[in-house]
Amino acid sequence: MLLKTERILDRFSDIVGWIAGVLMLVMLVNVFYDAIMRYFFRSGSIAMQEMEWHLFSVVFLLGMSYTLKEEGHVRVDILYDNFKPKLKAIINIAGTFLFLIPLAILIINGSVWFVHEAYVMGEISGDPGGLTRRYLIKAVIPISFVCLIISSAGFVVRNIRMYRGLEFPPQHHTEDDVL
Repeated sequence: MLLKTERILDRFSDIVGWIAGVLMLVMLVNVFYDAIMRYFFRSGSIAMQEMEWHLFSVVFLLGMSYTLKEEGHVRVDILYDNFKPKLKAIINIAGTFLFLIPLAILIINGSVWFVHEAYVMGEISGDPGGLTRRYLIKAVIPISFVCLIISSAGFVVRNIRMYRGLEFPPQHHTEDDVL
């Protein structure tokens, strides 16, 4: 049962990560196009420049969920790497419930009004020729933290399985391992 739940939640994180990856490619094309237009044709678009940071924001915000699933998040590895798997699992579960989920809920609650206000006001870019519908980019904030909570559920399930000895902790590779 736990394995099936973990796989479903990990699949969700994989889809969110795939979306972030595709948007990274879109951002790459956008930056390339904007640079070519600006430097070779002396023509630029404020909307394209704004789209660059909008896409970067979406990639970063959605990438958090996938990063958690892949255990690429930041922690004090000097201590953590020497712990036994059961202690690692306890730390991961406690950290998720004490820090990650409360912070995510706080950000969701704090950002929903932010999105609502942008929608109600019909907020647009302050620059002429900029992007309209600013609420769309702002909506990514609560959406991404909802995704993070869903991914954290998969992370907790994985750590419960690790605590029970049903799963081994992931191996982290150093630069020496690659070379």
